[in-house]
Amino acid sequence: MKRYIKSLVLAALVGFTACSDDFLTVQPTASQETGGPATEGAILANLGATYQILLFDSYADYQYNSVPLLSDLRSDDIFKGGGDAGDQAVLYKLSQFEPTSVDIPIGLWNIYYSGLSRANNAIISCENAVDVPENKLNQLKAEAHFLRAYYVHWLWKFWGNIPYFEEDLEEPYMAPQYTADEIYAEILEDLEIATAAGALPMNTNSANDGRATRAAALMLKARVVMYQKDTDKYAEVMADMQTIVSEGGYSLPDYARIWSREGEFGPGSIFEANHQADGKDWGAAWTGFGTNLPRFISPNELTGFDQLQIDQQLENGVPESELDTIPYEGGWGFGPVRTDLVSVFEEGDERLAASVNKFAKGTYTERFQDTGYFMAKYAAREDYNDAPFNPDLNFENNVRIFRYAEVLLNIAELEVVHGVAAGAMTAQDALDLIRERAGLETITADVDNIKLERRREFVGEGMRFWDIVRWGDTNLLNEDIPEYSSSRTWEDYMKYLPIPQSEIDKTEGEFKLEQNDGYN
Repeated sequence: MKRYIKSLVLAALVGFTACSDDFLTVQPTASQETGGPATEGAILANLGATYQILLFDSYADYQYNSVPLLSDLRSDDIFKGGGDAGDQAVLYKLSQFEPTSVDIPIGLWNIYYSGLSRANNAIISCENAVDVPENKLNQLKAEAHFLRAYYVHWLWKFWGNIPYFEEDLEEPYMAPQYTADEIYAEILEDLEIATAAGALPMNTNSANDGRATRAAALMLKARVVMYQKDTDKYAEVMADMQTIVSEGGYSLPDYARIWSREGEFGPGSIFEANHQADGKDWGAAWTGFGTNLPRFISPNELTGFDQLQIDQQLENGVPESELDTIPYEGGWGFGPVRTDLVSVFEEGDERLAASVNKFAKGTYTERFQDTGYFMAKYAAREDYNDAPFNPDLNFENNVRIFRYAEVLLNIAELEVVHGVAAGAMTAQDALDLIRERAGLETITADVDNIKLERRREFVGEGMRFWDIVRWGDTNLLNEDIPEYSSSRTWEDYMKYLPIPQSEIDKTEGEFKLEQNDGYN
C-alpha cells in the first residue's frame, strides 16, 4: 500500500547525500545548506529525510535494530531464540542483562542520532523558510519537532545520559553530554511545539497517512511523562488522553484485523511506520522501505498452520471445512514467546490468537529456547513480500507505534494507579471498551487488572519492559530457568545500557563521554 510518506522520502533522497556511518556528520547537499533560505520544497526534502529514519526499525547500519524486539527481549514475555546463544550474541547478552560497552546494539544509537541530526536540519530549514504560508509552516515545524522528540526519546530510554545538539556541529563533531533529566526537559520542549493546538491535525486521511498528528504527539508526551514518573504532569496527560477520545475520531477495530495489510492506518491507528516491500539491501545499510522483523521472528523452515487460530475458530463454531487460516512463512526463529505469557490470557480472549502463534512439533525446525509459541502480529505472511531482491529484508508489515487502545489504558492507569481525576471517560469505561473488543466480560478496574490488561493488549509491541521498569515491578525480571538457558538478576542501574565504547573513544576534553553508572 503506497502512502504519502514513501513519496516524501523519495523526494528527500533527491536532495540529500547518503547517510554517513558517523551520526554527527549527516549533512544536506550544497543546494540546501543549513542556515540558508529554504523554500517549501527544501523543507519537505529535509522533513522526508527525517521521516525515513522510521523505516530503519529492523535492519540498518548492518545490524538488526527492531525496537519492539529489543525492548521485549528484556521483559518477561519472550526469549531471544535464534540458532543458539551465540547467534546475534549481542541480543542474548541484552536479554540476560549482561550488555557491555562493546557488545551493545549500537545500530540503535547510530540510527536515532541520524534521526536527531536530520530533524535538526528540518527545524533549521523551517526557521529560514521563504514564501511558505504560515499555517503550512507551523505544521511542518510541528512535524519536525515531533520526530526529533520521538527519536531522542528512544536514545533517552535506552541510554539516559547522552550527547545532545540542535545545531550543525563543527569539527571535531562532538556534543555535550546531558543528564537523563536534562534530556527529558528537551523532549518536552519539542513536544510543546508539536502538541500546540492547531499546528497538527488530530487525525490524518488517506492522502497523508503516516504523517505525524497531534494525537501522535500527545501519545509520545504521555509515554515520556509516565516513564519519567513526572507526577506533576499526570493531570495534563489525562486531559490530553480525554482530548484524543473526544476529538480524535478513533475507535477499536477488530483486533485480528489490525495486523493485516487491510488493517494499516485503521480507525485504531494513531501512528505507524509505513513499510513497503522494496529497496532494502544487505550491502546498503541506509536504504529501502521494507522491514526484516517478520523474517526474524517467524519459526525456522515452517510448513504448518497456526493452531491457536484454528482452535479459536473451532470454539466460535466455524466448521472444519470452512476454517480460514493465515498462510505464514518461515523465518529465523528469534523471539519465541514464553509459555507463562500464554497463560495470562483468559479463555475466549480473542487477542491471544492474534498475538501469539503456536505450531505443532515437526512443522518447523526447533531452535534455541524454543517454546512452540511465536509472536504473531508481525509474523511473516505469504504475499506480504514481492520485493525483486533480498526478500528477507523487505516485508511490508507496518509497525504500529501508537494505537487508540493505549489512550484508553493510559486513562485507566492514570485514574486507578496514580489517582488522577479522569473526566468524561473513566477508568472503568476504558477497561470495559478494551475487554469488550477482546470478547471478554467486564471486571473491576483495579491496579492489578489494569496492569494485566495492558500486558495482554500489547504483546510483541515493545511495551512490557518499559512498563515494568516505570511501575517499579522489576522483581518480575529476575529468573533462573536452566531449561531455557536464561538466568538473570535485575539491578536498578540496568535501566540504562552502557554508552558504546566506540563513542566514548571518539570524544575528548570537555566533551569526553562518561560511562553510565554500573558499567566499566
